[in-house]
Amino acid sequence: MADSNAERPLRKISTAFKELAATVSSPSPEVSVAQFSHACSLVSPLFGCLGIAFKFAQMDYVAKVEDLAKASSSVSTLVVMMERDIEANCVRKAGSHTRNLLRVKRGLDMVKALFEEIIASEGNNSLKDPASKSYDQVFRPHHGWVIQKAVALGMCALPTRSQLLTMLNEEVRTYSMSNPVFKIINSGNKAEAKIHMQSYVNASAPVIAYLDNLFLSRQLGIDW
Repeated sequence: MADSNAERPLRKISTAFKELAATVSSPSPEVSVAQFSHACSLVSPLFGCLGIAFKFAQMDYVAKVEDLAKASSSVSTLVVMMERDIEANCVRKAGSHTRNLLRVKRGLDMVKALFEEIIASEGNNSLKDPASKSYDQVFRPHHGWVIQKAVALGMCALPTRSQLLTMLNEEVRTYSMSNPVFKIINSGNKAEAKIHMQSYVNASAPVIAYLDNLFLSRQLGIDW
């Protein structure tokens, strides 16, 4: 029998970001802070699955997403949220919603790059190259030597691709009923996992572009 009741983070991420992509691609996009923070919260478990190498990213990302979720109770859209910080002259101050938004965007960038690398390296069970390349592309330019060194050391403790899929409940297990002790006789749903990863890559692109434009159109920059 199939283990079909488990939570499926990749599927949820894919669905949420398709909805966000539809919103930002509309003629007059109004992205609610609530919708955005909820979609981003679904990504959080992925950082936890990557182990100690991305522990810093997990802690930072989760904290920033939680801040945006709390802000959603009093702020309607991302645009309104950003405009309030601009008026208060606190955009770059630690703890500002806009600063936290930029950090969350960077996390989305990282996941997009990671999924792209995983898909491109299909057939290789190691995640070291995909994780290293995506880290170098997104996070390294913003980290000091100490964090860079810690990440490099942590890369040795990354899960394998198969282990990652298991942690994300993307393994479909089939059990032998002929033995009193049920044994897994077939597992693996890599094709479906790949579909959800590619879906996130495709859907997150316009979302990330929308966020970049929010910052750049207001001369705030995105490299701080």
